[in-house]
Amino acid sequence: MRYELTDLRLFMAIAHAGNLSLGAAQVHITPSSASYRLKNFEHAMGTAMFTRNARGMELTLAGEAALRHVRELFEGVERMHGDVGRFTAGLKGHVRLAANSSALNGYVTQSLGRFLVLNPDVDAEVEERQSETIPAAVLAREADIGIFAGPTSVEGLLEHRYALDRLVIVAPPDHPIAALNETKLGHALDFDFVCMSRSSSNFLFLRDMAQKIGRPLRARLHAHSFDAVLALVELGVGVALVPRSVVLATGLSKGLSAVPLAEDWSVRELKLVVREDARLPGFTQAFIQFLLDDPLAASTRDEA
Repeated sequence: MRYELTDLRLFMAIAHAGNLSLGAAQVHITPSSASYRLKNFEHAMGTAMFTRNARGMELTLAGEAALRHVRELFEGVERMHGDVGRFTAGLKGHVRLAANSSALNGYVTQSLGRFLVLNPDVDAEVEERQSETIPAAVLAREADIGIFAGPTSVEGLLEHRYALDRLVIVAPPDHPIAALNETKLGHALDFDFVCMSRSSSNFLFLRDMAQKIGRPLRARLHAHSFDAVLALVELGVGVALVPRSVVLATGLSKGLSAVPLAEDWSVRELKLVVREDARLPGFTQAFIQFLLDDPLAASTRDEA
């Protein structure tokens, strides 16, 4: 039974991408070499790891079992590098973070940037996901750290209160909504919206909330970033649902009005989670503490 760490990295990349060519690109090898390595790995395991169909490549039951062990193996490799790294100058390693769009744009990105500058031998993999999917992703070892809003029923996680944020409606100063002290989403849906991209967690949350109250969402335009959304709102294209933290960082300087929503769900408690049984390397623990100690995030925790 012979295979290399590259074969295991490839197997994990294909499982994540659901596609051989995309998985090969992630580990920087050609599709033909990837195909050979995967066949060798499956031969060594004595069974197929994937089923091939029109949608791509899906894990077999054996493949799902193997993936759990491969993730544990690479966690061990990271811990080894972290432990050995204590005998050299600085932190070294790779950290994986999954977060919703509010957390990423309001708090995490700036903290992450400062941490990476201070620790040049640490790199990071950041993925935006819907809040509802993040706890399970952390439990399944798809991410080391998760930051999300709202409750979760997923067990086996250690939770930290990270920050408190609020979703608001932003509009130009001369817009009818701008004259209100607060509003409800149902009223805001009377107007055109500027939205984040269709795959963003912010847009998916807005779409789901509109469906829950039985109102259509008039998405006039989808933009690639919150900065672009706010710029388009400033031009009068429509209103937008954005985190207050993002507005405070960039929007108020544009002269936009931020109107609170008079609905409990608009207050979003952001939680930082890791697995309870995780044996995290030193650099990951340091990053978690760096996130929790960030003054901007910490200052929101005492808000009602």
